[in-house]
Amino acid sequence: MNRRHVFAGFAVLGAALSIGGCASRVQARELLVRRDAGCGCCAIWTEQIAASGRFRATLVSVTNMAGLKQQLGVPADLASCHTATVDDYVIEGHVPAREIERLLRERPAGVIGLAVAGMPLGSPGMETSDGARDAFEVIAFGSRRQVFARYPASP
Repeated sequence: MNRRHVFAGFAVLGAALSIGGCASRVQARELLVRRDAGCGCCAIWTEQIAASGRFRATLVSVTNMAGLKQQLGVPADLASCHTATVDDYVIEGHVPAREIERLLRERPAGVIGLAVAGMPLGSPGMETSDGARDAFEVIAFGSRRQVFARYPASP
């Protein structure tokens, strides 16, 4: 084996590693967030979701949130202050980014979305300066309902 073969081998190896690195990068998904005008926590949640690097989030104000939620199939008892869509899924309320990522990775059968009902203190976008958090659940909904994740309360 001569010097030219060794360098050629390193060039091929470098190219393969470079291609593998590109393939492992995750492309940010488009996430559209709709809210009633003036809701501040919705903007904070949207900023946090975008900061994860996994989503390109756009926030828009709409006049008929109840109609939008109904159209998208959000159960009334799971409603919150904002409604997002990503990859044909509905994200209702203050759902943590990691649960959205998990939904998109696992794609469970019969699930059309995730919801955090209401506006639990300490959930993403509803943080407090003292770090207090209410317990809350992330609910997967669609043809059936199930608890997708649980977050305990903190003092």
